[in-house]
Amino acid sequence: MRRRTIFATAATAAAGSLLAACKDDPKDVAWSGPNASPSTSAAADDDPNAPTLTIAPAPGASVAPNEPVVVTAVNATLQTVTVLTGGKAVPGELDAEKTTWRSTSALQFGKTYQVTATGVDATGKALEQTATFTTLKPSGTASITFQANAMTGMKNGGTYGVGQVVIVKFSKSPSDKKAALAAIKVTSEPQVEGRWYWVDNRTAHYRPEKFWAKGTKVSVVAKLHGVHLGKKVYGAENESISFNIGPARIAVADNATHYMRVTVDGVLVKNIPISMGKNGYVTTADGGRVLFPTRSGTHVVMSRELEHRMTSASYGVTDPNNPNYYDDLIKLCCRISYSGEFVHAAPWSVWAQGKQNVSHGCINISSGNAQWFYDNFRLGDPVIVKGTGRPQLIGDSAGAVWDVAWSKMLPEA
Repeated sequence: MRRRTIFATAATAAAGSLLAACKDDPKDVAWSGPNASPSTSAAADDDPNAPTLTIAPAPGASVAPNEPVVVTAVNATLQTVTVLTGGKAVPGELDAEKTTWRSTSALQFGKTYQVTATGVDATGKALEQTATFTTLKPSGTASITFQANAMTGMKNGGTYGVGQVVIVKFSKSPSDKKAALAAIKVTSEPQVEGRWYWVDNRTAHYRPEKFWAKGTKVSVVAKLHGVHLGKKVYGAENESISFNIGPARIAVADNATHYMRVTVDGVLVKNIPISMGKNGYVTTADGGRVLFPTRSGTHVVMSRELEHRMTSASYGVTDPNNPNYYDDLIKLCCRISYSGEFVHAAPWSVWAQGKQNVSHGCINISSGNAQWFYDNFRLGDPVIVKGTGRPQLIGDSAGAVWDVAWSKMLPEA
């Protein structure tokens, strides 16, 4: 980068003298005599104490838009810095010593930027430096969304249960998944270690080793803008979110006892008779099988609905004469899986609750217990199912990542 110094005028004159000397005799270029002065532009550039202004990115560079613009004064102070693209200025801040200016907002993709910096040296002489650089044009960009589960976005400032995981969904699958996760920082108060797990090519889940502690504050900052995610795809924008963890409401549905024990902050408050998914399956029209046993594993509440229409047509049973046919409006429903497992009111199966399983996969409880459960449980509250013999898979619920061995998860970068 060319630097301007207070020796500019003298340098020009000296350069002319050198040119004349070279024409006469190449051997006469060396300085000699008591009045000789090294005030050429080359000598100034070699002088580490010369007052200079430097600009990064370098002139002519093509950079990712997450690169900051930094102007630095050496043995001088800055007066003004202007960064323009298309007539629009990029904001920045000058430090207290007036020696460093740094941009404070992200650059845009595929733009040309002009930087002009002015300053003064210790004697008050003016300095000026300019540079032009460009930002790259990506083949594509990827954005992210924060989710409470695949059906519900996460609310900034919201309160969730101790089983709530951080879910980050990319609009495009990042081929460099390591770079994608390295750009996302999760912090909590109190601080605990957390790890990531890719549940599919676009979705990563983050959780601590054990359930969050009551009252924890969780913050997620994704500095993705300009990050190369592989194959010339770059992060589109920076995103952030924070949420709070509420009381530790945990339900454990045990197939061996046909009861669901509910604790709040470690205290047993309910022991609810239940009837879960019965043994067996139904064969659908396309020859597939739909199993009835409730999936064992860690679920979390994903939605709450006063009424939800449930129909066997959702898995291919449409004949009213089929003993597994149903089409009903069910009350007080708390969803715990994507496939349609709920904790809900089932007054028709009270006779079986606490004794045997008769449902098609849901956790049946009485209307009174369902009202209490609906009134008290919130998104992210764990519902742990034990002993049904049918384990849930990673994509079955938003809580399934709790069943992944800690050793198989990816530590934060």
